[in-house]
Amino acid sequence: MRASPLLRAASAVALVLAPWLVGCGGHEARTLKMRTALDAGDAKGAIKAINEELEVSSDKELPKEIKGDNALLVLDRGSIQQGLVRFDLSRQDFEAADKAIDMLDLARNAGDSIGEYVFSGSSGKYQAPPYEKLMINTLDMLNYLEQRDLNGARVEARRLSVMHKYYRDTLRQPDNPVLGLGSLLAGFTFEKSGETDEALRYYDEALAFSGYASLEAPVARLAGQGSYRSPRLTALVEKHPAGGEDADGGEVLFVVGYGRVPHKVAERIPIGLALTLFADSLSPGDREGANKLALQGLVTWINFPTLAPGRGSYAIPDVRVDGRSIQLEEAVNVDREVRAEWKKIEGKIIVSAITRMVARLLVGKGIEAAAGKDNVVGLLGSLAAQATLSALDTPDTRSWETLPARVAVARVRLPVGRHRVLLDARGWQRTQEIVVEKGGWHVISLMGLR
Repeated sequence: MRASPLLRAASAVALVLAPWLVGCGGHEARTLKMRTALDAGDAKGAIKAINEELEVSSDKELPKEIKGDNALLVLDRGSIQQGLVRFDLSRQDFEAADKAIDMLDLARNAGDSIGEYVFSGSSGKYQAPPYEKLMINTLDMLNYLEQRDLNGARVEARRLSVMHKYYRDTLRQPDNPVLGLGSLLAGFTFEKSGETDEALRYYDEALAFSGYASLEAPVARLAGQGSYRSPRLTALVEKHPAGGEDADGGEVLFVVGYGRVPHKVAERIPIGLALTLFADSLSPGDREGANKLALQGLVTWINFPTLAPGRGSYAIPDVRVDGRSIQLEEAVNVDREVRAEWKKIEGKIIVSAITRMVARLLVGKGIEAAAGKDNVVGLLGSLAAQATLSALDTPDTRSWETLPARVAVARVRLPVGRHRVLLDARGWQRTQEIVVEKGGWHVISLMGLR
């Protein structure tokens, strides 16, 4: 049987438009070179790749506009700068990006609004999930502590408190372990600033989470100097009576991040499978439209973002002081938090993708009807409209990709004098000589983002 001219024309257009109908890689394509360099342990090469995307000529230079993808690329660069012990540059990047990023209120937005967040155009303002906003202030506080700038660290601690209150009171999710790490650093900041009660309040928040055993004895001793009390701190004082400590020594807080959280990638599944999995979540009209779309035969895939595997979350970092191994304890599993937040909205994202595809079908059918039922121009216009809308609806694969998968900590007391420290995580190393003074302190970190 010979194909009609109309069918031949439609088939030709389908072949031409097919690449557009499956969308493109979006943000993940822009960060591919960066990820490849980090996978190879080439941190400087990763920064070079980011600078090329930002169209800047120096690690110190910020892009003219920090919004959308650029805000995230600046965040990525800030994380890598921190791993390279370039704390001034890391601070600059974190603080510039922080001003450009809003937090998505998942508690008040549901259904299609979630889909709008995930599928928003790459030129739009990026809206970060809560854990990303919390980690900006936490990691930037670490930058200030590394440079012994307690004033700057206190500012970041208070910014974190504002986010914490919003997260707890508005989003109704007080148990995010990211808050534990931030509260630990904030407590240390205020303790070394001589603000004992404020330090105890933050430490009390940190100790609500697991992974801070090395914090217990120092906090119990600090509690004897302040008036702030809680059931947790009272029990801690009873568990760790004062005494037995080298009063002439100083303290070092080690913070080691390793691996990277899963980034987002564009995924495709057949529309028939999507309907099987999520039909109950669709409105009757959208379900009917999606079935018609599946029968059309031209557009048969649903495009949506999903999470790629993370990297290095089961690595074992190493910290040594004068050749002696220091026991680290996990402070936060960021990888797990990323996956938990994603699981909350994944179904809504796919439903939104189906709904948008149905909308494209309706636009196309409207063009066909306007041109006439058997008009080839109408059919071609319908296909072109669907292709254009599909290309514009590229899955939003934006996220902060250089967050460490996990963070471990240790707080130790060292005798007065010179000490050599070595930190090793995922092949990234930091070696440094420190001088411990009586009553002095140091914060030493490493972010092994391989």
